[in-house]
Amino acid sequence: MNPTIPVEHSDPVNASILAVSEDLIAGFQRQPFHLIAEKSGVPLETVLERIRAMVEAGVVRRVRQTLLSTKLAHGALVAWKLPEEKLNDAFDFMAKEDPFSGHVVIRSTDTDVSGSGYRLWTTLKVPVGESLDFHATALLRLTGATEYLLMPANGVFALGVGHTRRKTLEPGDKTEEQAVMMTTTAVDLTAEEWTVLLALKEELTLDEISESPWDKRAEIAGVSLDRFCEVAETLNAKKVIGRFSTFLEHVKPSATGERVTRFNGLFHWAVPKGREIEGGAEVGRHFCMTHCYWREGGPQFGDVNIMGVVHGTEKSRVLEHKAAIDRHLEAVGIPVSYTNVFWGGRSEIKPSEISPKVYHEWHAVHSEPANS
Repeated sequence: MNPTIPVEHSDPVNASILAVSEDLIAGFQRQPFHLIAEKSGVPLETVLERIRAMVEAGVVRRVRQTLLSTKLAHGALVAWKLPEEKLNDAFDFMAKEDPFSGHVVIRSTDTDVSGSGYRLWTTLKVPVGESLDFHATALLRLTGATEYLLMPANGVFALGVGHTRRKTLEPGDKTEEQAVMMTTTAVDLTAEEWTVLLALKEELTLDEISESPWDKRAEIAGVSLDRFCEVAETLNAKKVIGRFSTFLEHVKPSATGERVTRFNGLFHWAVPKGREIEGGAEVGRHFCMTHCYWREGGPQFGDVNIMGVVHGTEKSRVLEHKAAIDRHLEAVGIPVSYTNVFWGGRSEIKPSEISPKVYHEWHAVHSEPANS
C-alpha cells in the first residue's frame, strides 16, 4: 500500500467517492467504477486508487454487488435469549461458524423494559424451501440459547447505508413523499441464473477493483463476459440485485483511531394494527434510517411492528433523530403504544450465505448426533 495515499473516510476526495459508492450505485452495472467516477466527479483512476487503498487499510471492509436476498431466501431478524455466561461464545459461533447469520449484534437497553432479556440479535437467511425454525433450532442447540424469536420482514421501507452522506443530516430531514414498501416475495431462478448470481455476489479482490471487475466472475461462471452481463441484467429485471457498494468499517476504529460511527440504535415502534404500511412509510421516509421494516415482535417486545436502525457518532444525536420521528408520527396522527431503543454493542457484519448446496453441507456437519 502506498503510504502517501489518504485512506481515512473523512479525507475530502475519499468522502466524495464514498458519498456515492456506499449506496447510490443501484442494480447491476457493467462498469460500476466508471459510474462512481461520473457521479462523484472524481477521475476514474483516482476512484480505483483510493478504493483499493481504503480496502488495504481496512477503512473499507469489502466491495461487492449486493443482492436483494429477501427475494432469494427466507429471512428474519432473530432475537436470542441466553445465559449471560454463554453470550460471547454464542456471538462468536454465529459470527464465525454460521454463514447464514449475517449481522450479529449484542444489544442492550437503557432501562429494563419489554424484551431487554434478548441480548443477542442476528439476521438469518435460509434458501427458499428450507425452514428458518429448523436452522434456528440447530443454532439454539449449538450455542446453548434458551429462546429465540423469529421476526421476518412483512415489508421493507428503507434499506441503504450512506454513513458518509448521513453525517450531515439534521433530525427530521425526510423525503417529500412517503417511503414505498418493498415486498419480500421470493422469485424462481434458472440454473444459469443461480450460477451467475453466486459468482456475482462474492466480494471483489483488490485486482478486481478495476475498470472491468466482472472478467474473472464470468470465467468462474463458465460463460463469456457478455453472457455474464446479460444474465446479471436479467437478474436485475427480476429485482434480485441490490446495489454495488463499498462497505465502510463502521464498527471498529481505523488504524489512526477515526470512527465512521459509534452508536447503532435499533428503534421500535408499535403502531395500530392495520396501519403498519402507513407507519412504516412515515418512518422510512426519514433520511437517517439505514434500515426500516415492518416486523412483528409480539408480546415479548410490546407488540412492536415497525423497526429501524440509525447510526451516529454521538448517542444524543441518534436520540434526537428518534425524537424527530416520534414527533412526526404524532403530527400525522399515527398513535404509538410502545417505543424503545436497543443499542448495539459488540457486532460483526457479513453477507448471509444463500446457497442451497452450502446450506445442506452445513447441516450435514452440524446435525444432532443420532442416539446410539
